Amino acid sequence: MGRRARLPSPEEVVMTYELIIIGGGPAGAAGAVYAARKRLKTLLVTDSFGGQSVVSPDIQNWIGDKSISGAELAKKLKNHVLHYANDILTVKEGEKVTAVKKSGSNFAIETDRGNKYEARTLLVTVGSRRRTLDVPGAKEYEGKGITYCASCDAPFFSDQDVAVIGGGNAGFETAAQLANIAKTVAIVHRNPEFKADKITVEKVLAKPNVKAVLNADTKEFKGEKFLTGLVYKDNKTGETRELKVTGVFMEIGQVPNTNFLGDLVKKDEYSRIEIDHKNQKTSLPSIWAAGDSTNVLYHQNNIAAGDAVKAVEDIYLHLHAK
Repeated sequence: MGRRARLPSPEEVVMTYELIIIGGGPAGAAGAVYAARKRLKTLLVTDSFGGQSVVSPDIQNWIGDKSISGAELAKKLKNHVLHYANDILTVKEGEKVTAVKKSGSNFAIETDRGNKYEARTLLVTVGSRRRTLDVPGAKEYEGKGITYCASCDAPFFSDQDVAVIGGGNAGFETAAQLANIAKTVAIVHRNPEFKADKITVEKVLAKPNVKAVLNADTKEFKGEKFLTGLVYKDNKTGETRELKVTGVFMEIGQVPNTNFLGDLVKKDEYSRIEIDHKNQKTSLPSIWAAGDSTNVLYHQNNIAAGDAVKAVEDIYLHLHAK
């Protein structure tokens, strides 16, 4: 008698999905809802729901809610996705994707739990994390004067003295927005020259309530219950000075969570996934991306969600158009 072939154990069987969505922020959640409604066999893998906004105490620009906390938004996103969780949509929460590889005409993903999944297409919505300052008071006063989102929080600082840390275009865009709301705006930059475009620098600094603070290396944030000041070292003179402000807007960059992709798709110099902005396609066919992990121009929850919907529309056509 011949030897009986060994059947694979359930753990060895890897199900192939039509689509795997990586990430559970606004982009990932929106993509999952649209994919489920289009009856795409989909797997959503995320370590958590909500994205960066989960730490925000009050979000006032999420369409449909006049005011919502980041924690409540995360809960709503999760509940909306789970409403569709069935034979079409599978949700794996608490797992982080650690690697993506080509597997024939499909893609294989691996997670920190040792699980492997395969799909014909991928939608990457892993977002980014804020670049922060490791100085005293930075954590203590986050949400108590220190913020990372002018579009979200600028109205709270009406007629107050505020500072923007960062000398790039993002910092100047934030300063321009704040100039219409705040009493004064100081743009704090540790180098002797700003990185932003010269014409942008001149335009923003021409505003009467905006000033430049160059050669300023931020050393500490001070306050009581809320922020009251920013301490910096003048790199030119060596002196330590304090800037009296009740609000600080951090614009020192984002770090995209894209390392797990390796060189699979093309990225820019900041490790953001390069996309075709018409349809969210990446440089590798069958992979799309949306949200803050891409080289999108504007970083907003509503934009991330909309871009993911755009991607799913294109993925559906890719999979089912004849």
